[in-house]
Amino acid sequence: MDKERAASVIVENHVLQSEFLVREVKVDCYLPHQIEDTAALSLLLINDGQDLVTMNFESILDTLYSTNDMQPLFCVGIHCSSDRKNEYGTAKILDYKGRGAKAALYTRFVFEELLPFIRTTYGIQSFKEKSYAGFSLGGLSALDIVWNNSQEFRRVGVFSGSLWWRDKDQDDADFNEDTDRIMHRQIKEGVYAPWLKFFFEVGTQDETADRNNNGIIDSIDDALSLIDDLEAKGYSRETDIKYLELQEGRHDVPTWANAFPYFLKWGWGYFNKELLD
Repeated sequence: MDKERAASVIVENHVLQSEFLVREVKVDCYLPHQIEDTAALSLLLINDGQDLVTMNFESILDTLYSTNDMQPLFCVGIHCSSDRKNEYGTAKILDYKGRGAKAALYTRFVFEELLPFIRTTYGIQSFKEKSYAGFSLGGLSALDIVWNNSQEFRRVGVFSGSLWWRDKDQDDADFNEDTDRIMHRQIKEGVYAPWLKFFFEVGTQDETADRNNNGIIDSIDDALSLIDDLEAKGYSRETDIKYLELQEGRHDVPTWANAFPYFLKWGWGYFNKELLD
């Protein structure tokens, strides 16, 4: 285990041998330097943990802690593998190319290997609440895991999420985006969990594709239509859903680094009303 330290953050690096994924999983734990009451500590799991390293995530946390803009939060960055498109799909449904074949195993890794490791290693048997976040396909995975295990989570953060994930090729004559996008369909057919909160970030330059030729790029279209589905399910745009659209934002780590403080303040900030209005 390696340790690094910022003024307000301790970073500990671990390697787990996963029986479910049949590989080593790198995990970075970002702990507040001072934790007075572990029972009041919340947990945030983050897919694509290697992107947190690139964005110097501990400095983001350190800034928020030093300005008293954020409550103490235990963050865990889970590094992806070379088989990312299979591990980060939707657990119950493969996409039209058969991708996502290991997503159910990845979910089991999270619940049966990662969480027990965290509890044992840090002596925290129960967190105040648990949340999940991710970037691109990792964002889809985070949303899929939270939605299908809602009893375990409170919030989810989706940055440039791959919400286009579908089980029918969009070039097929009978492709219907209202029914063939997998995550949208899961929301429509799922059960309303009133405690869940949702954060979506998309950049205006996230991509250029516009499959329905409505003048709106697909990543924005997919996010907004999923928000519509959540609202139809019973969630409020005022209290349960935050949508952040970044002008000139791209599908890259610098954009997600700019967006992440908004997410952290939205979820765990002391004073966040002005920021989010």
